[in-house]
Amino acid sequence: MASGETTLEYTPTWVVAAVCSVVMLISLAVERVLYYTDKYLKKKTQKPVFEALQKIKQELLLGLIALLLTTFQDRLGKICITEKQASQWLPCKKQDMSTSTTAPRYCSEGKVPLLSAVAWHHLHIFIFVLAAVHATFCVLTILFAKAKMSQWKHWEDSIKRDYHPEEVLKRKVIAVRDHVFVRSRVLGFGRNSDFIGWLFAFLKQFYGSVSKEDYLTMRQGFVQTHCRGNPKFNFHKYMIRALAADFKSVVGISWYLWIFVVIFLLLNVWGWHSYFWIAFIPLILLLAVGTKLEHVITQLANEVAEKHVAIEGDLVVQPSDNQFWFHRPRLILFLIHIILFQNSFQLAYFFWLWYQYSFDSCIMGKVAYIIPRLIIGAFIQFVCSYSTFPLYAIVTQMGSSFKKAIFEEHIQEGLIGWARSAKRNKPLRRVDPKEACATVNESSVEVGTTGEIEPEPPLRSPK
Repeated sequence: MASGETTLEYTPTWVVAAVCSVVMLISLAVERVLYYTDKYLKKKTQKPVFEALQKIKQELLLGLIALLLTTFQDRLGKICITEKQASQWLPCKKQDMSTSTTAPRYCSEGKVPLLSAVAWHHLHIFIFVLAAVHATFCVLTILFAKAKMSQWKHWEDSIKRDYHPEEVLKRKVIAVRDHVFVRSRVLGFGRNSDFIGWLFAFLKQFYGSVSKEDYLTMRQGFVQTHCRGNPKFNFHKYMIRALAADFKSVVGISWYLWIFVVIFLLLNVWGWHSYFWIAFIPLILLLAVGTKLEHVITQLANEVAEKHVAIEGDLVVQPSDNQFWFHRPRLILFLIHIILFQNSFQLAYFFWLWYQYSFDSCIMGKVAYIIPRLIIGAFIQFVCSYSTFPLYAIVTQMGSSFKKAIFEEHIQEGLIGWARSAKRNKPLRRVDPKEACATVNESSVEVGTTGEIEPEPPLRSPK
């Protein structure tokens, strides 16, 4: 790399955003080609070719990125812009450019290269750091979430241990408001007020987000709705499997997340402090999601309290998609995906700047903006890992349908293959979800309210 070339500190943000957009579009196009190739091979049952493609897919993507980096480095240096254009929308003040003058190799007088080799090299280091940090934080999130959920396992074990079929015939009639679940969620000062209810849900996500009564009641509602024939169904194991399946969606970087990266790089102009204000986006989303999940539990308790004065036996809540935003429980996962990525982006950007340009660099900004941003990032990572993600794992089971994780993996593959064959030849046989739970104790094929077995749709942005 030639000394004296312009770094990203003095490269226009619109140039950086434009270059990243081109790289993103090419990468997404190749990824889509590989995706539809996968689908075609599955449809044609070309299993050996499909498995071979799976093994080399990552190598193909990495090879493409390396090719783009090499090709772009030469071509970008030959594209010239005027000095006036190069002095607009800079991350650092123009008067600070005394030590970073560009060495024009291809440009005429009064013009400079669009992006120097040094700036391009720093940019692809940042892309690597972003991917690494995001993957690391996602792994930490799932580990902390499973650690939190492991505390619920002894509640599940106690159900199996204390279950006695003969006691079902001796059920007592109990006033609904005497149930601990209803008392803790509905009764109390101001709980009949919508504002107090939402405020309670907001605060509840920070302490004891899921109590034993919450877990047992939601588990009972799920089993009675979807697995009535198997009261000893292992709800905890099913949630862990479902969470692991959802993790595959969260760990990826989708196109809408790359759009966020491009927008941030475009707005990262000196004096705007965009890196500070954007840090509040994942924080606000995190608090909104956690509050909503807690409010869903409260609404379940409210519905039971409003419909019944007394019940015989265990308290049973009714799972329904109507409790969730736009009647879509998976929208919560979409928002968590955004939260984790934006938080990873903020922290990756900080560590990359520290490594590449030092803490005192003009692009780093003032300490008064740096410290709050780091505190917010750490707070988001902890709360999302230890509260919001476990909440998501159990509360989204209160939707109208269960996830394909209710079946073991080898059963999933068989059912999906059967469903594809049936769609090609004749209409699907209607499947009773309760029968499926009774015969296959713990298991993943989204079973909708119609009772038909369908492949679970990929995570997409809401329309």
